[in-house]
Amino acid sequence: MKKSRLCILLLSVCTCNICTANGEKTDTMTMNEVVVTGVRTETRQSQLPVTVSKLDRNEICRTFRSEILPTLTEKVPGVMVTARGMMGYGVSTGAAGGIMIRGLSSSNSQVLVLIDGHPQYNGVFGHSIADSYHTLMAERVEVIRGPSSLLYGSNAMGGVVNIITRQVPQTDSLYGKVLNNTHVQLGGGSYGTFQAEAANQLRYKKFHATIAAQYGRSDNHRPNMGFQQYGGLVKLGWDISRHWSLTGDMDVTHFDASNPGSVSKPMIENDQKITRCQANIVLNNRFGRHSGAFSIYDNFGYHKINDGYATGGMPQTDLFNSYDAVAGFSAYENLNFFQTNTMSLTVGLDYKHIHGHAWYTDRVTGETVTTPKRLKQSALSNEDEVAPYLDIRQQAGRKIVIEAGIRLDYHTRAGLEVIPQASFCWKALRTGQLSATFGKGFRNPTIREMFMYGTANSETLQAESMLNYELAWHHTVCNGRLQYGANVFVTDGKNMIQTVNGKNINSGTFLNEGVEADLTWTISRHWRMNTNHSYLHQRNATVGAPNYKGHIGADMQYGRWQASASLTALAGLCTQTGEEVKRESFALLNASVSYQAARILTLWIRGENLLAQRYEINAGYPMPRATFMAGIRVKL
Repeated sequence: MKKSRLCILLLSVCTCNICTANGEKTDTMTMNEVVVTGVRTETRQSQLPVTVSKLDRNEICRTFRSEILPTLTEKVPGVMVTARGMMGYGVSTGAAGGIMIRGLSSSNSQVLVLIDGHPQYNGVFGHSIADSYHTLMAERVEVIRGPSSLLYGSNAMGGVVNIITRQVPQTDSLYGKVLNNTHVQLGGGSYGTFQAEAANQLRYKKFHATIAAQYGRSDNHRPNMGFQQYGGLVKLGWDISRHWSLTGDMDVTHFDASNPGSVSKPMIENDQKITRCQANIVLNNRFGRHSGAFSIYDNFGYHKINDGYATGGMPQTDLFNSYDAVAGFSAYENLNFFQTNTMSLTVGLDYKHIHGHAWYTDRVTGETVTTPKRLKQSALSNEDEVAPYLDIRQQAGRKIVIEAGIRLDYHTRAGLEVIPQASFCWKALRTGQLSATFGKGFRNPTIREMFMYGTANSETLQAESMLNYELAWHHTVCNGRLQYGANVFVTDGKNMIQTVNGKNINSGTFLNEGVEADLTWTISRHWRMNTNHSYLHQRNATVGAPNYKGHIGADMQYGRWQASASLTALAGLCTQTGEEVKRESFALLNASVSYQAARILTLWIRGENLLAQRYEINAGYPMPRATFMAGIRVKL
């Protein structure tokens, strides 16, 4: 606790007296603030009606991690991702990888993960699969903090994590020049951990392609906690004309994970075999005053799980199986009515088909077995969701922008949900903007909640919903070298699905209030610093949500050397609710160093939890103390 308090104090002191302008020009370390997630078209981050954080590929790859999610915990205020080991999150009981935004979690289907704007979650259980999101696939990541159900529908009530896949740089290939680059990265370290990835990008005239593959494995720091994964990405594109383009991609991953159980209740043979795949085809158009896209997508997976047994118990005689799919199409168009872009309109239509099937098979014969005590009925269901939406933006004078939108979302079992959103933006300074936002978020009940196990309730379950009120300030100073923002929010939720007297019903409520702030300062062409802080107050504690999270990091780039160091402090992290609420406070010091030994070769090393802290994020699952990884990166 003394270490944690000292680190929290250090974080606060280091954010003071930041800007001392020295007249140096910005360089490649300056962040490009254009994002697409908030309004489905390229817009400056400071002009969005919602609060969005962006991480570009350089930021994601700087620490040489194979997973995306740990970087989000460090870099994005209000975001926390649960973990249980050095590599691998797993699924089912004891799993980690829950993405928490402002006290709402992807584990409860309240935070939506997108890949190129398409929903990614398990159709049966409704949650994202954290082991599917690799650094290898990402060009950048954009995070909406707060509800975004207006554009993205169910599950986006707490926020959105949008992973934009790799893009091939533009060249003068129309004149015959071919762009072809390849990179390979290998690394190994503590607890038998190994990671490998390889990618090739090609552009020739109007055709471009990205092909990538990855492999990772770890024994982790506890017995019966092995993890192994492999996967790949193929993305093909064709620039049909100046106004039209066509892309298609497929990402596949398979992993085997073992859950050792908590320290007090260890498990044997609690093993999972998971295969996930997502694919989409997108037709984009871009004209002078309008642009948009039509896409068809499918996200599906197969899960096979052995629930295991406690020491002295008996092995499971049957295994859990499930197949699920979330498929559909999305169409939208952005229209600018005037050449000055003082009034714009976005119209869209989404359709989703959610399919799920769960069953048990005999461990020896593989035949399907009937287990009425576990599955209330045959867990086979098909749900449909269709939603038109409209968003209009009007500029009043030079300093005021008003935006309003509505979505009508119809679910075949939960019924109709009306989603309004409105914002008011005032350009108080030439580079500073104050905005006020009101929005509604929701999520429909999952197949598990409606049809599986003794708690199932398909008769009366309705959608969960919440209202969010937010005031935000964003400012850029020092000729663009320093950007900072701060916001306060209040979130009021109702109809939360809870199990009462052995049945799922809409009985829960919550009230979350908080403050968030972040700052990025490009000190010189060699140094950059970033810091973010968030404070959350909850009427009802949520597992995985801290009262306070603070981060300060520094990046150095000089000649062939590049280094990064960061300190992340958490206070009041809830690890257990119920009769006894447990909380953790700790600080994590991480660092990485790389050296470009040759034109194509970079050597790197990374250390995490260098303070060797003892802590838990999942109750009963102690995290490893200091760990190290080292490896090489080759670029051709």
